[in-house]
Amino acid sequence: MELWMIAIILFGSLLLFLFLGIPVSFALGGTSIILGMIYWGGLPSLDGFVLGSYENVTQAILTAVPLYIFMAAVLMYSGLAEDLYEVIYRWFGGIRGGLAAGTSVIAAIFSSMVGVISASTAALGMVSRPSMLKRGYDDKLTLGVIMAGGTLGLLIPPSIVMIIYSSESGESAAALFMAGIVPGFLAATIFIVYSLVLCFINPEKGPKIDFEERYTWGEKFRSLRGVILPLVVIVIVLGSIYFGVATPTEAGAVGGVGALCAAGTKKKLNLENIKSIFLMTARLTGMVFWILIGAAAYARIVAVTGVGDGLAAMISESDYNRWIVLILILVLFLIFGMFMDSVAVLLITAPFFLPLLTALDFDLIWFGVLFIITVCIGSLTPPVGLSLFIMKGVAPEISIGKIYSAVWPFVFLLLLLIVIVLIFPEVAMWLPGMMMD
Repeated sequence: MELWMIAIILFGSLLLFLFLGIPVSFALGGTSIILGMIYWGGLPSLDGFVLGSYENVTQAILTAVPLYIFMAAVLMYSGLAEDLYEVIYRWFGGIRGGLAAGTSVIAAIFSSMVGVISASTAALGMVSRPSMLKRGYDDKLTLGVIMAGGTLGLLIPPSIVMIIYSSESGESAAALFMAGIVPGFLAATIFIVYSLVLCFINPEKGPKIDFEERYTWGEKFRSLRGVILPLVVIVIVLGSIYFGVATPTEAGAVGGVGALCAAGTKKKLNLENIKSIFLMTARLTGMVFWILIGAAAYARIVAVTGVGDGLAAMISESDYNRWIVLILILVLFLIFGMFMDSVAVLLITAPFFLPLLTALDFDLIWFGVLFIITVCIGSLTPPVGLSLFIMKGVAPEISIGKIYSAVWPFVFLLLLLIVIVLIFPEVAMWLPGMMMD
């Protein structure tokens, strides 16, 4: 059978299972088993799938996944979002559009601590939105800032998606972490500038808080006490990775202990919160590893049929411009991101595109940053972007149409970020280069 026909069967059958509503992990595994029976020697192929899956999920780097999820859960249930918002409210509330811009600051900091879109968007939606609406902020701006800021958890380390990308591509997780820092905070800066300029042009979008509500300098500085320890935890985690003191896995363990200390000092480690922390850790870790098991089987059948390497050879030997190929791949990621979680998008497409990108001589760390920005956009775009439905769950009284319309300015701002990283690769590669030096 022709290679292109096998590729259509591999990809088409997987998409069929997904559209039928089968969970991603079982769609990947089921597709692999069925096609393994046909193309890989029948029942003996099951041994290959089991061994491949075991080898994939026992990689040392994946030990970091539950550690960072645990750290995120502890910080989420420690009331950190409320403390961060109080700081922003006291310091920036007196500026026109300051609360909207400040929400982007909170999102960048909080996302760097939790690394999970659902946690960031839900926490910001419950804490920031009611306060901003009470003070006359435009609801579309409020919704857009919160949802866009929540996606930064994928890009600003420590990021679970970066760890999984590292395991799939063979690139350094530490280098990926460093590569995401500048683009992540650049995205937050772009959101801040947009919010301030919009509110300057149209003051009704984001008015100043009343003079009598403003705080003294002493009250502003006292508000910083609640966020110092969590920020120290993140600085230790990223600093230890940057200076080579610890691996990402070791830094995750240190971060987990530090997060427990931060929650303990705030007296948040009650029985209910401890239960919620372990449930969140177990559920998210289980979901991730089931997808990894199914993806390992899928990658094995793609390798056995030769589709991945064949596609790479066919395109690299053709006259196609490699930049056009790269842009088409990113467009495909944007489309997939509208329907699937970022981890699923990565694991489904990696067997096809990683060999191709290697053959076209693209840096896989740089591409990893581009990939993550595209799935950030995908999580914001209809019809089933993850952030949209999290916000709908947090604010059920809002129509889904209003939520859809609120995200488009921020989608275009993230597209601008992709253009910047494409034209100026140093934006992503400067810190990894410094770290290696």
